[in-house]
Amino acid sequence: MKFKKIAAWALGAVVVAGTAGWFSLDKETRGLLATLPTNRDILFWSVPQRDAAFRALDRLPVLAKARTVAAGATPPRPLPPGPPLKLPLDVDAYMAGQRSAALLIVHEGKVRLERYGLEFDAAGRWTSFSVAKSITSTLVGAALADGYIKSMDDKVSAYIPQMKGSAYDDVSVRQLLTMTSGVKWNEDYGDPNSDVARFNNHQPEEGVDALVSYLRRLPREVPAGTRWLYSTGETNLVGILLAQATGKPLAEYLSEKVWVPAGMEQPATWILSRTGREISGCCIQAATRDLARYALFVLDGARVGGRSIVPEGWLAEATSERAATGIPGRGYGYQWWTYADGAFAARGIFGQGLFIDPKRRLVIASNANWGGGASDRTASDAREAFYRAVQQAIDEEAKAPPRP
Repeated sequence: MKFKKIAAWALGAVVVAGTAGWFSLDKETRGLLATLPTNRDILFWSVPQRDAAFRALDRLPVLAKARTVAAGATPPRPLPPGPPLKLPLDVDAYMAGQRSAALLIVHEGKVRLERYGLEFDAAGRWTSFSVAKSITSTLVGAALADGYIKSMDDKVSAYIPQMKGSAYDDVSVRQLLTMTSGVKWNEDYGDPNSDVARFNNHQPEEGVDALVSYLRRLPREVPAGTRWLYSTGETNLVGILLAQATGKPLAEYLSEKVWVPAGMEQPATWILSRTGREISGCCIQAATRDLARYALFVLDGARVGGRSIVPEGWLAEATSERAATGIPGRGYGYQWWTYADGAFAARGIFGQGLFIDPKRRLVIASNANWGGGASDRTASDAREAFYRAVQQAIDEEAKAPPRP
């Protein structure tokens, strides 16, 4: 359905519902209806359209269908308050520059800073974009431990037979996770003709998943395992592989392996593709506090009842450099961005992020809508500087003499 038709439908629904119906809607849905986009591609929406949509993508089925990631019935994992963290910067100015919706710092399991903006709050859900890639990675580890995936060196086509004969036929699960397939791909968010902009609108052959249909046409550029190239399409293919291997929707598997045992406070939702599969490279809607809980779950070794949901040593591999990115001190693991000091991060376009520092027992969760677009370089650099400033503040605090 075209977005112009969606807009017409939405306006008609509002007129029919009348004033009472309008005000019976929650504020996120009202905001989305008031600024409903008239084009299909989120990469080219206006800032006000993104402000409304990022908190409500799962509210209108005509805009995007989603599957629920159920939370458990037990009380959520506590996030007790700690003393306010003294930072060597103006947090208000930083959040304004990020167009920040949420900023949460947890150190040693205690909340040291929690702030919200853009009229967002702790009760809301914000779309994660590529932060979902790192969550998908954890599910791959769980599928290995559960025996659904036999080996990281298995070929992709062993789980997705429709990839046989394509450039992905020689690509392993490990190479798919590290984005070293060697297959041609363009991830330019500003180019409407790039692969990342076009693949969602691809018309597949009958009976073939749209993503599989698109990716199996792509040519090989270099031998598998010889080059790193960022590709959201490949993470989406990881999701299809996972669903094929486990026989479960990803939202169900995420609830079973992470959302319930990690003690999440709210259900999340996972946006579906046109063919009804979770878009594993993107778009888990979750509360910021629950994203921080996910990061703490990873920081603690993804353990449930003293036992990790992933194989022994796998998480250490996943969160350390498996491929060079060409940036000094930065690498790429299994869908995680890595740092030379042992920290690692999940990053989503427009300012979503999780930063995890095992040495300092530190987690930073961020949601935003960058004013400069999907990969706003100024905002991205400022976020990296903020991470370093928080690390510095933690280190200075550790050096300070104990209070009498």
